[in-house]
This record gives sequence, structure tokens and C-alpha cells, in this order.
Amino acid sequence: MNTITTLGSGSNTSQIISPGPLETSIYGTFGKRLLDVVLASSALFVLSPLFLVVAWLIRLNDGGPVFFRQKRHGKDGASFFMYKFRSMKTTAEAQKAALLADNQHGRDGVTFKMKADPRITRVGAWLRRTSLDELPQLWNVVLGDMSLVGPRPPVAAEYAKYTDYQKTRLAVTPGLTCLWQIKGRAEIPFEGQVELDREYVATRSLLLDLKILVLTIPAVVSGRGAY
Repeated sequence: MNTITTLGSGSNTSQIISPGPLETSIYGTFGKRLLDVVLASSALFVLSPLFLVVAWLIRLNDGGPVFFRQKRHGKDGASFFMYKFRSMKTTAEAQKAALLADNQHGRDGVTFKMKADPRITRVGAWLRRTSLDELPQLWNVVLGDMSLVGPRPPVAAEYAKYTDYQKTRLAVTPGLTCLWQIKGRAEIPFEGQVELDREYVATRSLLLDLKILVLTIPAVVSGRGAY
């Protein structure tokens, strides 16, 4: 298990999560990366026909680009570009400011979540409900930017609001799925997501990763918190 160390006192208190046994175990040194590459590469090959169908539906819907590339922050805050199937209108980012008052996580919340977001296209609503919009991130896993299991990577605007304590959730490589993805997804407030991510960082193992991967399937099928 990793150790959590408290630094400072009072309002200046921050915490770091120190490397634990996972980093020196067979799974930690190369097993997790090997599992990521093998499973992600296999999934990309097997799901390639589905990728073509989704791409055709997106183009048919509004003629816009198929993929959406966005700057995200990963392990220790390092930035990278994450890929998704585009589920929103091409003007989505420009319209976001006008919708902040309807943020499910509060107007000044770190994360932005909104049910019935008017920026989402018809095809996009289906992609989000089924989580198919996330599939291109398998390529990020192959590249090494992401892992199959790990804290979800925040967008730059969210990361800029993080406290030192909240940044500890990014002490490991971000993932496609995580603890809070199988426990309610967007229905869990940001503070709860941070605590679940910190729990994962401190206790991660092969068995925990396999458990999260398996439980992600019913979580996706149920559609709970997917918006």
C-alpha cells in the first residue's frame, strides 16, 4: 500500500502520496503497462468495424469532424491530448460560458456536468449514454498517455482550479475507467471523486484493476451518471 504523508499545518497543509510496493512489484514495473498495451491494442483491432459505424453516424448527423481532441492533464500534471468521438456541436466550447449557471456541480464548481446539455448532438447523446465516445482513448492507452484503469484526466481549466490536495489524485497515470466511474460517475460530486481517486492511488493492484475493469461493464450498461 502507498503511504500518504501530510506536509505543513493549518491552511497550508498539503498531502503527497509516496510510492508504495506496487512500483517495485512485477505488475507495477512492467505488468500494468503490458496489460494496457495488449488489451488496448486488441480492443482497437476487434472494435475497428464499430469505429467505422460510429464515424459514419457522426458525419451523417451534422457533417462535422469525427474526433474531438482536447488538452488534458495526466500523471503529476503533465499535459497531453486526449481523443474522443465528438459528441457535441462544433460550437460547444464557445457556448459553455452561458451554461455555467446550470452546472450540476455548482456554478463555481471545479468540474462541469449538466444533464440535458443542449450542446450535445443526437448521435452524441447515444454515444455518451453508451460511453462509446470514450473508445478512441484506447489509442491514448497504447501511446502511454493513459492506462486502462486510473483517475480520469481533467481538462486544463479544471486542473487550474485544483488545490495541492486535489492534485494528489494525479499521482498515477490517468485511465479510461476508475473507482468513481463504477460507483455513480457524474452523480458523484467532485470532492467525492477526489477521495475515490486517492483511495485508488493508495491501494492500486492487479486485482483492483481487474475488479474495476469487470465492474465497468455493468456500470456502462446501466447508464447511471452518463451525461
